[in-house]
Amino acid sequence: MKQIAIIGPTASGKSDLAIEMALKHNAYILSIDSLSIYKEIDIASAKPPHEDLQKVKHYGINTLPLNEHFDVAIFIKLYNEVKMQAQDDGKNLIIVGGTSFYLKSLVSGLSQLPTYSQKSLLKAKEMLLDLEAAHHYLKALDPSYMAEIKPTDAYRIEKMLLLALESGMSPTSWFKKHPPKAVIEDLSIFNIDVERPLLRERIIKRTKTMMETGLIDEVTFLEHKYGRNHNAMKAIGIIEVLGYLDGDLTYDEMVEEIIIHTAQLAKRQQTFNRTQFGSITSTTLELLPSEIDLAFGNVKI
Repeated sequence: MKQIAIIGPTASGKSDLAIEMALKHNAYILSIDSLSIYKEIDIASAKPPHEDLQKVKHYGINTLPLNEHFDVAIFIKLYNEVKMQAQDDGKNLIIVGGTSFYLKSLVSGLSQLPTYSQKSLLKAKEMLLDLEAAHHYLKALDPSYMAEIKPTDAYRIEKMLLLALESGMSPTSWFKKHPPKAVIEDLSIFNIDVERPLLRERIIKRTKTMMETGLIDEVTFLEHKYGRNHNAMKAIGIIEVLGYLDGDLTYDEMVEEIIIHTAQLAKRQQTFNRTQFGSITSTTLELLPSEIDLAFGNVKI
């Protein structure tokens, strides 16, 4: 079985390219997108249309309800399941999406964590009632590690608190003793390189399409069903619409903020993709198919 990954900034054409290559090279697709994993977030996540999802078997799309937590550890579990399924079915695998941190975790791996006792779980729950105090406790224990974690980051504070309570070690000491192991070692990574003016044009076009196809109605439905407290409700495209619904933004201001924030995200994605992977093939959308053909050994003369 051959595995490749296609990455690139938002609105760069990753999904269409992945489907084209999957059809050509007998592959399943695994999405690495922190929004597409959720059911009912269709427009805000810019999921491929239903007819495209039917062309190729997709994993990691429409998997969880919005009120369920999703993180990199769950993604790695999903990857291992999809890999086994692809092997059993005689398929190749194409990993594609904009949340390249998940891909980085596949390549670099995650450190093993201890199994938490009921005592540690109850103690952490009690300490987390005062999130600021819990952060202060961890910062006194491990100043360098906690410098990267904000006092409001409840999820990461809980993880580090459980680790410290169960192991009796600081996070730095634990991770030094339990270094990460790569989940996947032989992976060809292809990055879509897009010039910024062209990318901004595509972002503007995508944003207008999202508005025309009912983004406001989708966000209104999601808020009514799930409320605003879930991480997904703070995503670009959703948070701006909520601002519009609250009367804090005019319609035009909402659209402009979605465009600006999406462009800022794309810039961060480009920087991450350029700096976090040791060896990648980076070229334009038009030239990548022939590079991917070579990776699959499909050389046409």
